[in-house]
Amino acid sequence: MSAAIPPPAGAVARKGRDALGRFCFLLHFAVMIFIVGGWTMWWPRALLFYLAFVPVVALQWQFNRNSCVLNNLESLIRTGAWRDATNEEEGAWLLTLARDVVGLRVPPAQMEAFIYVVLLVLWGLGLAHLLRL
Repeated sequence: MSAAIPPPAGAVARKGRDALGRFCFLLHFAVMIFIVGGWTMWWPRALLFYLAFVPVVALQWQFNRNSCVLNNLESLIRTGAWRDATNEEEGAWLLTLARDVVGLRVPPAQMEAFIYVVLLVLWGLGLAHLLRL
């Protein structure tokens, strides 16, 4: 039985996205697509960029309390503050996407572990691909 994961304290559910919200969502989605598929690129320089980019993403999450800089920039534009407790996607973009699109309810710690394992596997695939070129 799956328990609902409550949104962060003070979070307000969005009825729809404004232009900034759509832009930030699409940018997040593009970064996610690059991370998921970037290891398949055939250009060694692009793969080297990918192999540097993926760990930088993981490190910035660690240093930024599991929040993405893209969410923080959106919060900064909207509120003038780096953090916005009312933004339920801040620190949980993929978790929110999984819940809203697929109806998947996963505890944050499990989603975090899943993300880091996937990043490690994708990074390893990118390295293996580079070494075969």
